[in-house]
Amino acid sequence: MTTLSVPVRTKRRRTRRVPPVLIAFILVPLVLEGFWVFWPALQGFYLSLTRWDGVSAPEWAGFGNYAEMFSDSIFQTAALNTLIWLVLFGGLSAAGGLGLAMLLQRERKGIGFYRAALFTPVVFSLVATSLMWQVLYQPDGLVNKFLGAIGLESWQHSWLADSNTALYAVLIPALWRQIGYVMVLYLAGLKGIDPTLYEAAKLDGASMTQQFRFVTWPQLRSVNSVVLSVIVIDSLRSFDVVWAMTKGGPYHSSELLSTYMYAEAFQSLRLGYASALAVIIFLLAFGVIVTYLVRVFREDNQ
Repeated sequence: MTTLSVPVRTKRRRTRRVPPVLIAFILVPLVLEGFWVFWPALQGFYLSLTRWDGVSAPEWAGFGNYAEMFSDSIFQTAALNTLIWLVLFGGLSAAGGLGLAMLLQRERKGIGFYRAALFTPVVFSLVATSLMWQVLYQPDGLVNKFLGAIGLESWQHSWLADSNTALYAVLIPALWRQIGYVMVLYLAGLKGIDPTLYEAAKLDGASMTQQFRFVTWPQLRSVNSVVLSVIVIDSLRSFDVVWAMTKGGPYHSSELLSTYMYAEAFQSLRLGYASALAVIIFLLAFGVIVTYLVRVFREDNQ
């Protein structure tokens, strides 16, 4: 008997070729990001380990710049002011932005005008905003005149020249500009909440406070992450408003890490120490944001 041999067809796996255009769309942004972001960041960390005046060759200092911070009284003042700024600027802008967003979320006649008016300060330059508020804080400015008009003459003084009030006086213009931006972020989040959730909560007899606690706030979790990131980054890089109004004075009472870093880099020409301050600012921002995101991630997985 003869056996017929049946040819076995081997299936060849077809390898799909990635289009060159797709590779270009991935590689080009990655190269640009590495050139403009990652490489300067690595250079900044390297400079933080050196002593450099911007002209001569950098001298290796190891962690000497970081060790110097422990005995630097100006750094300690700037770090404390930065933490105060972060808490007040972040907390008040988030609370104020959320409150205004909830107040203006319903479509009513003329509501667009109020939204635009509250968002207008965001469009202004921070330097122009600072100069305007600097005029208001003058001894004969509108703030002192208003206090005198309502019978609070004892409160009148030079707000920016007083070391007890300079930091908080500078904080108000920054909040005036930031609250409108946070309001827009929360408005977008509130518009994305399903109205049927509120209807079901009302049928269950939930009060306004309970609706906010069990419906609004959980639905804004993703928006809160964006708001926190924006607030922390804006807080730690706040420079324009402080430098334009007080330059960190008087007697470093309104000094922030950002203004101290600028002064050390471009006035004292200590770019190595200024780079170390920049690393501290980055670590502070990274730590706050990552801590919040990790906590939110754990809550979602419970």
